[in-house]
Amino acid sequence: MKRLVSIIAVVTVLGFTSAWAEGNGVNNSGVRYIKSPRFARPLIEKWIEEYAKTEPGVEFQIVKGSANKENIDLNVVFDNQDNSTKDFSHVVYFGETAVLPITARSSEAARLLEGKHLNAKKLKQLFFLNDDFDEDVKKNKTFEAIIIYSGSNASSVASSFAHNFGEESSSFRGKRISGDDLFLNTALSKDPLGVSFNTLSNIFDLKSRHLKDNLSLIGLDLKKDQDSSFSDNGSLDDVLTILESGKISEVPVEKVGVSYNQADDAVNLFLQWVLDNGTKYNHEYGLLNLNSKEASTQIEKVKSVLIAQK
Repeated sequence: MKRLVSIIAVVTVLGFTSAWAEGNGVNNSGVRYIKSPRFARPLIEKWIEEYAKTEPGVEFQIVKGSANKENIDLNVVFDNQDNSTKDFSHVVYFGETAVLPITARSSEAARLLEGKHLNAKKLKQLFFLNDDFDEDVKKNKTFEAIIIYSGSNASSVASSFAHNFGEESSSFRGKRISGDDLFLNTALSKDPLGVSFNTLSNIFDLKSRHLKDNLSLIGLDLKKDQDSSFSDNGSLDDVLTILESGKISEVPVEKVGVSYNQADDAVNLFLQWVLDNGTKYNHEYGLLNLNSKEASTQIEKVKSVLIAQK
């Protein structure tokens, strides 16, 4: 009888402990969860798949939908992102994403902008609230007819695009779209006068390496040897090569990283693997590589954490 009472007591305590853990967001399943905007998810899924081959006892999963902050171990973030949205105390960068202005193919907006090659100043006039229009803009009223769509989500590249032109994301003209930036493409498909922007992996088909069939790039003021690569006939690989060879003022480029807390050895080892091996998939999934100096800095950052915890 005493033994039975002891067993019941143990089970009861374990039950209360489990309930407390769940209620307080404690991850006792052994799974590490990664939160990521949709443009980076195919790359993160590739990391998880390849890392499982080397460390089959450690499981990583992408968080789908909403999740409590306490249940997330890693968060994919931008360099320009507000610190309050990075969630954790440390950030390690693994690549860069580029943002290009787009519209729907064969739309009225595409017709209005056909043949125009916009420099940084004209792009600023097109996308942002600004009374200082050039005379040619005032005369043809082209920009005033166009409806700008920008993202309002904390993980949107709207802030990266705005900061590249010295603006805040609150200064965009037009309409704000909530949710993932992929919804910006959907908005363009429904508005013939719509213009927006997006990351390369949301613009290009990662298999064919060419623009998605329903999208068109806004013409930019580029060098002659770059112009065709940034046209509707260009390829993702050509764009990546050009952007890695030098900065273009008309094209925002933002570092992408993972924010995390350093206490978890499994997370730190995973991040070391990402920087040593995972970055070789960057181009495949539409991201630029960091320059060699920056890449070395990020590798040393993670290694120093691992050494400090031994």
